[in-house]
Amino acid sequence: MYPITPKNQKIMKIITTIFLLSASLFAGSSSAPHLEGGDLSILWVIPFVGILLSIAIFPLVAPEYWHHNFGKVSAFWATLLILPFLFSQGWQITLYEVLHVGLLEYIPFIILLLALFTISGGVQLTGSLVGTPIVNSAIILVGTLLASWMGTTGAAMLLIRPLLRANKHRKHKVHIVVFFIFLVANIGGSLTPLGDPPLFLGFLKGVDFFWTTKAMFLPMLFMVISLLIIFYFYDSFQYRKEVNLPTSVGDEKISIKGSFNLLLIVGVIGSVLLSGFWKPNIEFSVFHVHVELQNLTRDILLLVLAYLSWIYTSKEIREGNEYTWFPIQEVAKLFAGIFITIIPAIAILKAGASGALSGVINSVSSDSGPVNYMYFWLTGILSSFLDNAPTYLVFFNTAGGDAQVLMGELSQTLLAISAGAVFMGANTYIGNAPNFMVKSIAESSGIEMPSFFGYFFYSLIILFPLFAVVSALFF
Repeated sequence: MYPITPKNQKIMKIITTIFLLSASLFAGSSSAPHLEGGDLSILWVIPFVGILLSIAIFPLVAPEYWHHNFGKVSAFWATLLILPFLFSQGWQITLYEVLHVGLLEYIPFIILLLALFTISGGVQLTGSLVGTPIVNSAIILVGTLLASWMGTTGAAMLLIRPLLRANKHRKHKVHIVVFFIFLVANIGGSLTPLGDPPLFLGFLKGVDFFWTTKAMFLPMLFMVISLLIIFYFYDSFQYRKEVNLPTSVGDEKISIKGSFNLLLIVGVIGSVLLSGFWKPNIEFSVFHVHVELQNLTRDILLLVLAYLSWIYTSKEIREGNEYTWFPIQEVAKLFAGIFITIIPAIAILKAGASGALSGVINSVSSDSGPVNYMYFWLTGILSSFLDNAPTYLVFFNTAGGDAQVLMGELSQTLLAISAGAVFMGANTYIGNAPNFMVKSIAESSGIEMPSFFGYFFYSLIILFPLFAVVSALFF
């Protein structure tokens, strides 16, 4: 036998500590730590507000610093939440909440974005494509139609580069990207659960796949037609201001390079659908956070698809697309902070009438029943700044949470929640997953995109009047 020396005892203590920590992390106990949102002060949302203001202000007042340090700023606000949270709520609740948001929301979110970003970056639309108002409107319309079936993120990542390339000779083109975000990255995803994460959550809660198609068709049609008309006339106005703009850039036929990546995008859609339909009832627990096999399988498949795209797409195609990793790095670092700092805000909302935002929750109901226009506006406005998926769930549950009832006698309420979450995700850069990605890709191509507040101003003057009409017509 080996002698038990002080050094060996120290090693054994370390091994025992690691073993016990691992055992606690991977425990399958059902007694998960619980964050009581009703006990949280509204002051806990300060770090979340801080990171939003940082995204809005730093690029304006210190662009060079922001470009090199946005990850550190994001980490600062996340730390500013976590440290007081440790003292206030204890290490177990803090660890559970961070793992919960990380394993079930942030990591799947980034993996999906990474897969679509990598795969779409391997598709190059070549040929003589000039960014006239007609061509731009057509590209945005195609993206809008695709978004409901391949997801807003997939459609946006697929078409933003061809749109930017078609308009590379134009000076006035910021508005083109803004309307692209409005329509392709948001409103286009209204018709199926594949289109936008909130609708997919509704599908998982029991909402019929094609209920969304039938219910959302008219509101979406109104928004799409209105925005395309506004865009066409405004783009025509800006187009006439261009000087020395080429009427053509050659006579090369339009073609697609890297078309096998389109099959990989179909694989992405299939992987997402798989996680919704396949229920093996197998899960893995990491400190009470249950990671289901179907979701783990989906994420692994997405990573495999992204890897296949990366190794089999020629370098020339990615160079032609001006492909860099910066946009996905920016989104990953900033949204890591957002997902962590949003924890108290979501908990307070989930607390409903007993939380610090009880006034917001109570305003959607009256003695005569649901106030549908308030469901629309509150779901939408909160979705503009919070993650629209959990916001959808909060109001879905506030309305009763029974999918059959919500599709029946309360169908207008479910429509209001769905439309608010999807449409108003377009209001800000952080309202929906692809918004910030499109912004970052556009900036990587040399376009000076509006600031956070500048973009929100576009929303105020263009989207909000249309939302008011939608509210009056449908709710």
